[in-house]
Amino acid sequence: MKLRVIITGATGMVGEGVLHECLLHPQVDEVLIINRRPSGMTHPKLKEIVHKNFTDLSPIKDRLRDFNACFFCLGVSSIGMKEPQYFELTHTLTMEFAKTLAALNPEMQFCYVSGSGTDSTEKGKRMWARVKGKTENDLMKLPFKKVYLFRPGYLHPTPGLKNVNKWYFLFTWLYPVWRALFPKFVSTLRDLGLAMINAVTKGYEKNIIEVTDIKELANE
Repeated sequence: MKLRVIITGATGMVGEGVLHECLLHPQVDEVLIINRRPSGMTHPKLKEIVHKNFTDLSPIKDRLRDFNACFFCLGVSSIGMKEPQYFELTHTLTMEFAKTLAALNPEMQFCYVSGSGTDSTEKGKRMWARVKGKTENDLMKLPFKKVYLFRPGYLHPTPGLKNVNKWYFLFTWLYPVWRALFPKFVSTLRDLGLAMINAVTKGYEKNIIEVTDIKELANE
């Protein structure tokens, strides 16, 4: 199965890491990244659309047809945000984007980067976890061929990439220790990218992909 993939968030750490794996992978034929600002990246497989409003894709709609996978890596931190603002940037934005793709590409598989600790009941005390949980639940209702909900914990960055969060360098030296002590919480960006590719090309029995599943899928 050859992939034609749409990726969001490629100017951030997670999206850039997933994009890196897609550009290296022989089963990925084409990648379209959709960003609010230019990425500055070039590659024979890569196309880019710069588009500001992710809740209204109508100006670029015709360029989004005939793709069979979307790796949705766009996200914001909830730190310092009230719930309505975080809901708008997390749930509303994601759902409007996903609804458009589902209507255009009925054979598409949709991979959403959520987070470890996401609350599927939507009733817990942690605001971000409730919002992520509702986003996951509502994505599952859309008419995609398959939806995979990835819940990474600590993601160790891929060497050489430029969009690594600055504060990560305070912790990367601890990665070998965390990997040994907390194997169910720690994986690499490479693991995540490969897990997404393998999920959509080979299938997986679960829709919710926890850290242990991410590492299992990456090694298939």
